[in-house]
Amino acid sequence: MDSNDNIPADNSPKVGERKELYGYQQKALDQIFEKLDSQKKTFNLLYQLPTGGGKTVIFSEIARKYIKQTGKKVMILTHRIELCGQTHRMLNTFTVKNKVITSDVKELPDHEDYQCFVAMVETLNNRLIDEAISFGEIGLVIIDEAHYNSFGKLFKFFNESTILGVTATPLSSNINLPMNGNYDELLVGESIESLIDMNYLSKANTFSYDLNLSSLNIGINGDYTVRSSEELYSDFSMQNRLLSAYQDNCNGKKTLIFNNGIKTSQHVYTTFQNAGYDIRHLDNKNTPAERRDILLWFKETPNAILTSVGILTTGFDEPTVETIILNRATRSLTLYFQMIGRGSRVLDNKSEFTVIDLGNNLARFGLWEAPVNWEHIFRNPDMHLNSIRSDEEIQREFKYKMPAEIREKFSKSENIDYNIAKVYDQLTKQGERPKVVIDQSIEQHYNICLENSSNLQEAKKLAALLDEEIEYRCRKYSHCLAKTTFSYVKWLQDEYKRKLNVKLIQNFQLTYI
Repeated sequence: MDSNDNIPADNSPKVGERKELYGYQQKALDQIFEKLDSQKKTFNLLYQLPTGGGKTVIFSEIARKYIKQTGKKVMILTHRIELCGQTHRMLNTFTVKNKVITSDVKELPDHEDYQCFVAMVETLNNRLIDEAISFGEIGLVIIDEAHYNSFGKLFKFFNESTILGVTATPLSSNINLPMNGNYDELLVGESIESLIDMNYLSKANTFSYDLNLSSLNIGINGDYTVRSSEELYSDFSMQNRLLSAYQDNCNGKKTLIFNNGIKTSQHVYTTFQNAGYDIRHLDNKNTPAERRDILLWFKETPNAILTSVGILTTGFDEPTVETIILNRATRSLTLYFQMIGRGSRVLDNKSEFTVIDLGNNLARFGLWEAPVNWEHIFRNPDMHLNSIRSDEEIQREFKYKMPAEIREKFSKSENIDYNIAKVYDQLTKQGERPKVVIDQSIEQHYNICLENSSNLQEAKKLAALLDEEIEYRCRKYSHCLAKTTFSYVKWLQDEYKRKLNVKLIQNFQLTYI
């Protein structure tokens, strides 16, 4: 059996049902060939195009045209088996006879029968090191998802070939291996905003929630660690916030939830299942058969919710997704674009989709469709990484606004506001101890609970509704103090809630005497 028979099928067009390139895709094709033709020696070119822009279509036509013009062979490299399958099928539609080099391919006696090869990085690297297979002369190497640093090990085998990398984000996944070290030039394609205006991508309607991420730790790869993310996002209050965000903004819509850990995703599954929603969980421990069944269910179920970890950021295309929930924080611009891009496909009945941000990612990177200076990032990756806003900086700008449904519960109170920073500044100038700021804040919350209740039970229920504002006020107070720890802020929040409840209990006990 041909190794290509082991590649999972999808709904791609059949052999010869060649896709017509859109205008911007044809423009990109012409620009790429113009760049390559202008070079008198081997040249490494990087091409950027947003997720959903059709990179696979473009480089499949490039392969066809290059083979026809030069008679030389083409090698296409990917980092996942799903991408191998997608590329293999797309090449077939362009009538490019190609062979996939899977782990089952130990030798290649029929290499002369093919003008194009598709291979995963590790598999090809092992075969080339062992000198187990030969392809003949490879004139062009195309690297899909080129931002993954794993491709660098293969460059030495193709030092006489022209290399074309394609990516949505020309920023290396390895901060120690910048892309400008492997590529001579960057060619920037259409922007997300432009593709939306031309109706090739859906418009994103984004809802962002301010979150305290002080407990998150940054690992050696520059992003938040799974362990610290698990501790924060598996918490009961965070799970409730996720459920409320879904119910408020996208109830009943096909939803894809991204998490930063398996335990978190499993908690999400349980939370939504207990709330009566149709949901599945998917991670890299699922068998291929389980994964196929889950993705088929997701495709065919109108209001399906799929909670996942990592594996659906690339090599996954389900145009019917209506909502993307970022139930995680990331410092990776590439991952940010990849996750949101899963919902950006256009259908006849879909020109918009919803994004719910539960990781302060919007504040960190800006709107998904906002302009990005990719040339600057490509040339100066260190400057980009150093410019990413810190969580402390982001959180200092938070402004709590009481939700309308909670404000209604305090309707008998004319004024519910208390500006921690302003009061802190006033009191410290008067020589008062900083702690007086918190004491006065507790007193203000105590008063509005009394004004809107007739007994202790009602007052305590109202106090519970203030939890989010209490946590916000304590964080603002800690910012005023300048140097505090996460554990101190947590202690302060718990102590604040305790003192508020004690005051309410004491008030009603005195009332009953």
